[in-house]
Amino acid sequence: MKTLLRGAIAASLLASSALVAAPAFAQDESEISVSANVAMVTDYRFRGVSYSGGDFAIQGGVDIAHSSGFYIGTWASSLEPTSTGYGNTEVDLYGGYSGAINDTVSFDVGLLYYMYPSASGDTDYYEPYASVTAALGPAEVTAGLAYAWEQDSTANQDNLYLYTDIGFGVPGTPVTISGHLGYTDGVWSPETYSDFGTDDQTAFDWSIGASMAVFGPLEAGISYVGVEAPSNDDIRFGPVMNDTVVATLSASF
Repeated sequence: MKTLLRGAIAASLLASSALVAAPAFAQDESEISVSANVAMVTDYRFRGVSYSGGDFAIQGGVDIAHSSGFYIGTWASSLEPTSTGYGNTEVDLYGGYSGAINDTVSFDVGLLYYMYPSASGDTDYYEPYASVTAALGPAEVTAGLAYAWEQDSTANQDNLYLYTDIGFGVPGTPVTISGHLGYTDGVWSPETYSDFGTDDQTAFDWSIGASMAVFGPLEAGISYVGVEAPSNDDIRFGPVMNDTVVATLSASF
């Protein structure tokens, strides 16, 4: 679920390699499935912006899904407090419904709640999301959106995030190639992380990467992540905004 929203991380190969997990065991004749995931990343990027100050982060989550299509889950990551002002931990709670439209097209809708337990002030917020995924030959393409309405923690401003992801396996190899393009319009634009005070609250973020299974449940990935932000030229925001290479080692159970 976080695959679709966190930087792509999300949101990006960073999110997909860290957060995709297949159900590991079942209860009640497979009506309920539980899966878990854990990852170490060289940089936690949320929609192109570093939430770990360009340093390593530890991440993990648990998902519970029902055969009807309903699911709930939680995901957490370590943060760099001086980079975001959100403290040293992010904890996300989410729930939603996913299903198939036909043999090649599926959908997913839900609500995500971002929590920052060690932050000072009002930082938690809600964000509904929706996406459609289609199999196009050997590739899988996802288009989605997430919208945070005006809330106290968003300075009573809203934010719209649109994105598309694509992934495909390289024939004859264990390698999967992935790409991501996102567009932010609103309070979570990279401008909010700088002090330039412009009225421009739009930005693009992107990534391209590759991943492969290495042993058992272990998967390794690497991606190039970038974000469009005027503060890229300011040395104070270099580790947070500049383009970077992110490596991931993850496991799903």
